[in-house]
Amino acid sequence: MTRIWTAIAAVTMGTALGSAALAGDVRIMWYSDGNEGEVMEDLVARFRADHPEINLTLENVAYQVIKEQLPIQLAAGEGPDIARITDLKKEAPHFLDLTPYLRDPDYWRENFGAQLDWMRPDRTDIIPGFMTQLTLTGGFANATLFEQAGVPLPGPEATWDEWVEAAARVAESQQLEAAIAIDRSGHRITGPMISEGAKLIGEDGMPAPLDDAARGFLTKLIGWTEDGRNLRDVWVSAAGATYRPAADEFINATVPYYYAGSWQVANLSATVGDAFDWVATGSPCGVAGCTGIPGGAALVAIRSTPNPEEVATVMEWFAQEDIVREFSERTLFLPAHKAVVEKGGLDFQTDDENARAALNAFVAATGQLTEEAQRIPAWTPASDVYAALAKRLGEAMAGELSTEDALARIDSDIAEAMTAAAQ
Repeated sequence: MTRIWTAIAAVTMGTALGSAALAGDVRIMWYSDGNEGEVMEDLVARFRADHPEINLTLENVAYQVIKEQLPIQLAAGEGPDIARITDLKKEAPHFLDLTPYLRDPDYWRENFGAQLDWMRPDRTDIIPGFMTQLTLTGGFANATLFEQAGVPLPGPEATWDEWVEAAARVAESQQLEAAIAIDRSGHRITGPMISEGAKLIGEDGMPAPLDDAARGFLTKLIGWTEDGRNLRDVWVSAAGATYRPAADEFINATVPYYYAGSWQVANLSATVGDAFDWVATGSPCGVAGCTGIPGGAALVAIRSTPNPEEVATVMEWFAQEDIVREFSERTLFLPAHKAVVEKGGLDFQTDDENARAALNAFVAATGQLTEEAQRIPAWTPASDVYAALAKRLGEAMAGELSTEDALARIDSDIAEAMTAAAQ
C-alpha cells in the first residue's frame, strides 16, 4: 500500500495525531491499495485552487494505520477531520452527520443511498459520507502459469476444492511455493463460508455460533495450510487479527491462485505489467452459491472536527458526479454513485486488457451475491467476527492451536466481544 506523505501535506506525523484546530483547516487521512493516493493528490490540489479559503491537507498512510491507530484516536475524540475507512459499522458512532451542513442532502440520498446504512449507526438516518468505491471479494489466477503447466482454468461453477486441486497441479508442475494464497483477513474467509451454506447472522441479528458449514470450510482451509497448498507464511507472519495481504506473492508468481478482491485490480495492473497474463475468476462455488462479500471504502466526516462547515464543503466537492466519475476511471474502481452507474460509459484509463477484463468479471460476479452475503456490510458485529477468524485461524495454521480449539475460541472470542459491546 502507498506509504507516501503527500507533498501538499503541511503537517508532521506528530501533529497529525490531533484534530485540526484552526478555522479553515481540514485534514483527510487516506490509505491506498493502488494508485488512488496519487489521484487524490491531484484532486486535492484542484480543490485548493477552487477553495483557497480552506487549508486542505492529505495524508497517505498505511492501511494498518487506519485499522489499528485511527480507532484509538477516534475513541479519544481526536484524529482527522475526514478519513477513508473500511470498518464502517464499527466506527460509525464517531461519524459526523453532514445533513445540516449540506446544500442538497437529497442529492446524497439519491446517489449514495443504497450504501448509507453501511456507514450509519443502527436505527439512524444520518449522512456521514459516501463510498469511494464498491468492492467485491474474488479470486485471481495466473493464466500464464496454468498454461505453462498444461492445466485448464476451472470453469465459472468450479468449487473451492476444484480450484485448489487445479492450482496444486500447477504449483507442482512449475515448482512453486504453494497452490493458493488468501489474504490474512477474516473478511476474505466469510464469502467462502457463506458459499458453503454458513449462516453467520442469527435470527436476533447477533452472531450465530459456527455451524457445520462454517466449521467445514475452516477445517478444510487449515488442512490446506498444513499440507502446503495454502501459503502458510501469509497467515503466520503476523499475530492477532493483523491484516496481511498476499498480493506480493501473486505478483511475484509465487502462487498461481490468489483470493482477495476487486480493489487489487489497479495494483495488479500497475505491478504485473506484461510479466504474465492474469484473470479475475469470481468466487469459487459451494453448495449454497458462488458468493463474494460486497463492500468498499468510504470517505467519512469525523464527528470531533471543529470545522464541520468546511468539512461539508470538502465532502460536497469530492461527491460531485463528475469527480466521482473521474476518480473511478483513473483508479479502476467500481463507482458507488447511482447516476454514474446508470449513465455508464466509464472510460477506465488503462491499456491493460487484463485489467479491463477483470473489472467486467467483477461486475458480472455481483449478480451471484447471496442474500446472506449482502447483509454483511451493514452488520455491526462483522468486524468482531473478522477479527476472531483471523486471530484463531492464524494460531491454528502456526500449530499453536488444534483445529477444534481454534473453532471453539472463534465462538468464544465473538461472544466476549458482543458482551463487551453491550456494556
